[in-house]
Amino acid sequence: MSPNRLDIGRILSTPVPMLLPDNGPVHVLVVGEAPGPRGADKSGVPFFGDAAGRHLYAALQRLGAVVLPPELDDLPWDGAAFTAAGLAPVAHGVALGNAYDRCPSDDGQSFRAPIRSELESARNFTRLNRDLEQLSRRGLRGIVTLGRVATRTFDTLFKQQPRPALACRALPHPSAQGLLSMAPDRGKGAKMVDLQEAWMARCAYTVIEAGYPAPHQDAV
Repeated sequence: MSPNRLDIGRILSTPVPMLLPDNGPVHVLVVGEAPGPRGADKSGVPFFGDAAGRHLYAALQRLGAVVLPPELDDLPWDGAAFTAAGLAPVAHGVALGNAYDRCPSDDGQSFRAPIRSELESARNFTRLNRDLEQLSRRGLRGIVTLGRVATRTFDTLFKQQPRPALACRALPHPSAQGLLSMAPDRGKGAKMVDLQEAWMARCAYTVIEAGYPAPHQDAV
């Protein structure tokens, strides 16, 4: 990992590549919106240290789709801390990426959401198509998008270049706002921990539905 990843005081906005298995097939690509300022922007790994990534990794770990270093239990969920400790997840049969591959910022200090012209630019769509071609050579079966922005970006991409062989599934974003959106009555009276658990179960089911081999029942 680059030493610059330890520069905690600013947003790096450097490209964060997909997390890929070292070998073997890639059944499913899971895609978020963009790297977060305290997570993937510092760790250099999609979702790793992002607040919403904690629940995603927990769900994928239950499937056996990722292995997390045990040392994480002794650290805050923080990308810079993971980089300093030299820690990274290991993927098995899944790839993780983002609709936009860098943490958006206008001044290197404040995070902002990626705008549509960035997400749907020729540069970004060329990158996404290149990644999909790479994954297709490794047996990609489906894509799971997290949140409206990632879903809209891939819907637009596939209108330009259809990939009918891929199963496309969408999930709410695992942020607090996304969790509340999937709850009955907009989450009134619901405990956040219960919403998180429900999202993780739904995530695991959706990844399997998109093409990841289902584990034995007692392994989920």
